[in-house]
Amino acid sequence: MVTAFFVDSSALVKRYVLETGTAWVRGLTRQSPSRLIYIAHITAVEVTCAVARRRKGRTITAAKASSIMRRFRQHLDARYTVIEVTPELLDEAMRLGNAHSLRAYDAVQLAAPSEVLFVD
Repeated sequence: MVTAFFVDSSALVKRYVLETGTAWVRGLTRQSPSRLIYIAHITAVEVTCAVARRRKGRTITAAKASSIMRRFRQHLDARYTVIEVTPELLDEAMRLGNAHSLRAYDAVQLAAPSEVLFVD
């Protein structure tokens, strides 16, 4: 049996940057043939920006940021199933954003798992 998880950007950053919740997220995202990890395509942008902000704020070194980004790109290619941002997903994000007064990317992140529910 395959178990699937959707991981948003704020959770996925914990996979690469040591903070509260890192051990749990690393366990969840550890590569396994019985586990699928879904992320929205915008997650790549958000994780990159989160690492860059930490580098600029000097909470991680430039070398550490480079190492994190190299590992993240490897995982992006091999470990995560990326949900494309489609017009339908954006329509759902607008509906959710309006209904719940969400920030734009938060609405897209919230709408993204609905795309997985309808995959055969």
